[in-house]
Amino acid sequence: MRIKNVVNSVLLRRAKLLSQPDTQALYDDVTESGAKDIDDFPNFRSDSNESIEVESVERKSSCPSLTTIILLLALLAVFIVLPIIYLLSCFNLIYERRLDEVHYQPSKKIHDLLNAFHTESTKSNGLPIPPKPDYNQCKLVTKAERFDCLSTESPNQRDCEARGCCWIPVHHVHLKKPPLDTPDCFYPPNYNTYRYVNITETNYGLVAFLKRNYSSTYPNDVELLKMIVKYETESRLHIKLIDPNFPRYEPPYPEVPIVNGAALNPSYIFEIDSLKPGFKVLRKEDKTIIFDSNNFQNLIYSNQFIQISSKLPSKYIYGLGEHRSTFLLSTDWSLFTLFNHDAIPQFNKNGYGSHPFYLLLENSSKSHGVFLLNSNAMDIILQPAPAITFRTIGGVLDFYFFMGPTPSDVVSQYTELVRRPFMPPYWALGFHLCRFGYNSLNDTKKVMERNIKAGIPLDTQWNDLDYMDNHNDFTYDKSKFGGLPKFVKDLHNRGMHYIPLMDPGISASEIPNTYPPYDTGIKMDIFVKNSSGQPFIGKVWNSKSTVWPDFTHPNTVNYWTQMLRNLHGQIEFDGLWIDMNEPSNFLSGCPRSSLETPPYLPGVDGGALNYKTMCMSAQHYAGLHYNVHNLFGFTEGVISSFAMAEIRGKRPMVISRSTFSGQGHYTGHWSGDVWSAWADMRYTIPELLSFSLFGVPLMGADICGFNGNTTASLCNRWMQLGAFYPFSRNHNTDDGIDQDPVAMGNLVVSSSKNALRIRYSLLPYLYTLFFKAYKYGETVSRPLFFEFTDDPKTYAIDTQFLWGPALMIIPVLQENHIFVNAYLPKGVWYDFYSRSEIISAGTMFNLSAPLDEIPLMIRGGHILPMQAPMSTTTLSRMTKMQLLVASDANGLSLGQLYWDDGDSLNSYEEKRYSLISFALQGNTLRSNINFIGIEVPPNLGKIIVLGVRIPVKQVTVNGVTTTPFKYDTINRVLTVDRLNVPLNKPFAVAWK
Repeated sequence: MRIKNVVNSVLLRRAKLLSQPDTQALYDDVTESGAKDIDDFPNFRSDSNESIEVESVERKSSCPSLTTIILLLALLAVFIVLPIIYLLSCFNLIYERRLDEVHYQPSKKIHDLLNAFHTESTKSNGLPIPPKPDYNQCKLVTKAERFDCLSTESPNQRDCEARGCCWIPVHHVHLKKPPLDTPDCFYPPNYNTYRYVNITETNYGLVAFLKRNYSSTYPNDVELLKMIVKYETESRLHIKLIDPNFPRYEPPYPEVPIVNGAALNPSYIFEIDSLKPGFKVLRKEDKTIIFDSNNFQNLIYSNQFIQISSKLPSKYIYGLGEHRSTFLLSTDWSLFTLFNHDAIPQFNKNGYGSHPFYLLLENSSKSHGVFLLNSNAMDIILQPAPAITFRTIGGVLDFYFFMGPTPSDVVSQYTELVRRPFMPPYWALGFHLCRFGYNSLNDTKKVMERNIKAGIPLDTQWNDLDYMDNHNDFTYDKSKFGGLPKFVKDLHNRGMHYIPLMDPGISASEIPNTYPPYDTGIKMDIFVKNSSGQPFIGKVWNSKSTVWPDFTHPNTVNYWTQMLRNLHGQIEFDGLWIDMNEPSNFLSGCPRSSLETPPYLPGVDGGALNYKTMCMSAQHYAGLHYNVHNLFGFTEGVISSFAMAEIRGKRPMVISRSTFSGQGHYTGHWSGDVWSAWADMRYTIPELLSFSLFGVPLMGADICGFNGNTTASLCNRWMQLGAFYPFSRNHNTDDGIDQDPVAMGNLVVSSSKNALRIRYSLLPYLYTLFFKAYKYGETVSRPLFFEFTDDPKTYAIDTQFLWGPALMIIPVLQENHIFVNAYLPKGVWYDFYSRSEIISAGTMFNLSAPLDEIPLMIRGGHILPMQAPMSTTTLSRMTKMQLLVASDANGLSLGQLYWDDGDSLNSYEEKRYSLISFALQGNTLRSNINFIGIEVPPNLGKIIVLGVRIPVKQVTVNGVTTTPFKYDTINRVLTVDRLNVPLNKPFAVAWK
């Protein structure tokens, strides 16, 4: 008989097993792959060494003979051994087969995807298992330095020692599961998974090759690694570990610069010990070890599990978002899972975004940063050593090190790599109002108008999902929102703006040729595909089914722009709110493969990668969803930003829920579906500060909370805090009470007016901070230690924050409190309201916090440009400029003003701006013109100088005596009013 017939008979015999769910799934998995002959099975080849020539066998005699025995053995092999081998091969088809043999119809696209996920390149080839460790060596490893070797919820000694690891159980005092506590199973010293076999210097750094010594026990180890080290700039080091024999997936975004030369005088040292498989990065100046994987030799590089660990020089580490936590991360066995996910923010859960970047403050007060350019799902573990472990399930290890030495330098160097934040339009810095569940244009108008009538400054009205027709993108409900186009035009006439929500999901169940977003997408072939090459079908808010544009496809730029342009032709919206773009999917069910159930599962919510999202086997132009999942919101943001600039010819304003590294170059972000709770309000501050590190300065939270019902007390304090989010918007859910300021009562109206009027008065200062972020990569909102790195008391503070270097915001975060304890670092500070001076030696102060005020402090040594607040930014920009000058202990202050038209593209690049510096020295305030373009700020109308220690009798402007002025002898404040000084040329104001 032929081998093919043997296999067919085996398949028939297996029919008895099909009633068992697992076996049926295995059978379906094989047959769905299109295998029809033995040669179609990758682990059952007819050209194997175990070929069976049964065709030549004939029965010669009924008596036992050598021939009969051979025949019986052959039959035994055919009917018993082969089925066992076959079953094993089926198992391997599910867990170890090549990508082009997993459920996919043959196509050029599939072969292209081999570059994205190539398992054949990493066959283990019979590597020996690691030797059993020496127990005496194991005892030398401290509990703080135990690196978890067996990442399961139920570790055991047998499995642990099979990996060559140490097994010493400990009594767990924390109610946590490993690896969130001291592990029982850990790597021994000198594990030596790899060894260097070649090291060569290059004109940009060096290249080294590492050979694997032992099997990692994860499937498909990469036996040979290539390490590429580039000294890219004086402050940036690039280290990349790849498989030199077969290309692996690497994220196409963010687009990072390619540097071919080497820095002449780098501030770092890179070291290799040829006897150990790791590397060291040191700060050249003081030899501080920045990264050290030499002494923690647990490097694993297999197809779907990559791991590396390093000792950290201190415990002061920040970043690794998006997650709910304090700003200073705990190194007490903390796990941070990065895999974009639609879920209410909560502790120990993966969030909406992924930013594998951290900033570390060294014991010397210097700072550095580390970025792992990898878009696959990953776990990052911090432990008390202190140390860090990266575990990713795909891609490559692609590290960038930023040497600072200040925290601001680190962020600047990081955003230089992933691209600077975008420059928002001026109006985007005003107050925004929204809710899910207006349900009609009349209700939208009613809520907006009552707040305007109450004197609440307001720039932008938003609409959530309910404005759409049947929840379908690029439509509006012409019954409930029939007057929406006129309403938007009326907003524009009042100097206001409008932003609608836009989900990425497109309805796939409309009548053919009636819904262009679907029909056009099919014609352009731009939707994400399933594993069979058909559009991937799921469901979000659409009535029946949903498909998703593939934002990595080149044609999607034209598609998305065309759809937005069609809608903009009806409703002249000014910005875009992109939501549900993790992406979220309400349906479940995916074909079984190692993509859906990898050998190592990061700590994702729901216990599965495809929980509430697409199948990992879904296909994008840039690769498998398994690889590009974390880039979905990023790529949508890139195309949305481009489309809005193309359509309006003005600066784009896009706010995205899902984010990835480099997102701030294209969009802002809000923190999603937070609860209306005091704790949630408090934790919006650490997230705001974290996104400042990530280069996403236009950030905020849903003021008063999104989920649940807020209270007047909570909303009162949250409106005060929210007035100082860079992105300031009140927004809540459809089943919650109205929570706009007027709906919450007189106290909330009063507080909101007070706080928002201060915000609007400070917009010239805030806008200048955004310019510095755009040009230099500086932060807008920042933690205290950015300005006071020598003060360890600031390192853990995340209930206060700064706008730039000069304004401290101290929100009340507890109910019924009218005083707040605040830390004022060493220096001169001024109360924003009373202008009274506080000289601090670096101590806590109990500050008054009346119910309708948020405590604010101005830092001595800085000058804040301001304007009189009006009801919109359009009107505010027309008022005269003011300067708030806060003198330091030496009578010195500095400040700057950036000004342009607030909405045009490329204002800075095309020199349509003005940049003016201000300096106070003693009793004279001067301006200096850095640049004057066609856009000139309004004239200077008022100056307030704090900390004038000698009573003032006379004030001159450019040598001419002026009146009136006022000097407060108690608080020592000089106010010079009714000025009309042009800012397009230098001025000098002096007093005596």
